[in-house]
This record gives sequence, C-alpha cells and structure tokens, in this order.
Amino acid sequence: MESPMYTAEGKEKGNIQLPESVFNVPWNGPLMHQVVTSMQDNARTPVAHVKTRGEVRGGGKKPWQQKGTGRARHGSIRSPIWKGGGVTHGPLKEKDYSRAIPKKMRAKALFMALSRKHKDGEIIFVDSFRLDTPKTASAKKALMMLSKVPAFKTLATKKRNAALIALPEATDAVQKSFRNIGSVTTIAMRNLNPVLVLSNKYLIIENPEAALAIVSQRAPKK
Repeated sequence: MESPMYTAEGKEKGNIQLPESVFNVPWNGPLMHQVVTSMQDNARTPVAHVKTRGEVRGGGKKPWQQKGTGRARHGSIRSPIWKGGGVTHGPLKEKDYSRAIPKKMRAKALFMALSRKHKDGEIIFVDSFRLDTPKTASAKKALMMLSKVPAFKTLATKKRNAALIALPEATDAVQKSFRNIGSVTTIAMRNLNPVLVLSNKYLIIENPEAALAIVSQRAPKK
C-alpha cells in the first residue's frame, strides 16, 4: 500500500509505504463500539450526586407521635416520600464506570479507525512542519497550504474538530504553535487512540516513517 507524502507547503513529496496490518484492517462495528464506549466510560468523572435520607440536613425529631393522631406514622421529615427529603436510587458520585479493555482489542480498534480514515482519504502524511520555535502564524500557514490539496480543502475552514496532528516526538515548538488553533488537536503518536481519530475530520501524521514505526509496535505478535 502506498500513500502520497506532502511538505508543509502542500507540495507532494513522493510516496510512503503503508503496512497493511495497520491500514488495511476490515471494519468491525461491534468491536469498535465496545472499545470507544469503554474508553469514554474510563474518561468519565462521576459528578452527579443526590443526597440520601442519611445525608439530608434535619429530620432528627419524629414529626408526631406514633399513635393517636389519625395520621400515617412517620419517623422523619427527611424520608424520601417527603418534600425536601432524601432521594432514592439517584446517581451517586461513588459509582465506578471504568471498564477494562484488552490490549489486542484496543490495538485492533485503532487500526480499524486508521484503515477507515485512509480509505476515505482523510489521512495526510507530512514530512515535517519545520517549526523550531512556537509560532501560531506558521502553524496556520501550514494548514492553509495543505488545504489547497483538493482532498483536504476543508482543513483550514472547518470550525471544530478539523484535524488531529499525530507527532512521533511531541516537541514544544509544534504543540505550542497549534494549541491556539481551536479546530486542531496535537497528540504524541504513542498515545493515538480510536476515539480521537474518529472525532476529527482529518488525521495529520508528521514524519510518517518514525510515526508508523511507533504505531506498528502495537500490532499483536503472531
């Protein structure tokens, strides 16, 4: 498998060989759904919390005597059936939503996401952005030049989730140059995951030789 590689100026610079074990993996919807939802659950911070009858303030005194009033017996005004009382079966912040994801499943889901992006023509291989010092203007210029390639014309105009930039080495110069652009996210190649790949329109991989060497290490050994 081959794919064109571009410079930061948007000019084609030869082709790069792609490993079929990473970019030619058939789509498996149930597996992808399981991995993505599990990763989202693992990133979830439980904040929704209701107070039970033991946490609501007040209610220490029995509202009226047990017998003789003609009314129903009650022991506390903070009972769940009272207004202002505790809540039963509500969300609690102590709940643990995390789920384990086997390494092979996580790796296969990533390869499926990369294969889908490559099939749809939404992966851009860039030899280098050539950013030695942090400069947002240079980062914007690079995106504008790459958007001139017909397949990537919405790269510079999309307002949200336009591109995910995967870097073999996450240098401060590149990260700081792109972090002021709200539609772009940078990530180290070793931290690439299917949730981020599928959440962005384009995937830009810098220095593809080094980047693909890193991601290929996740492939299960036969």
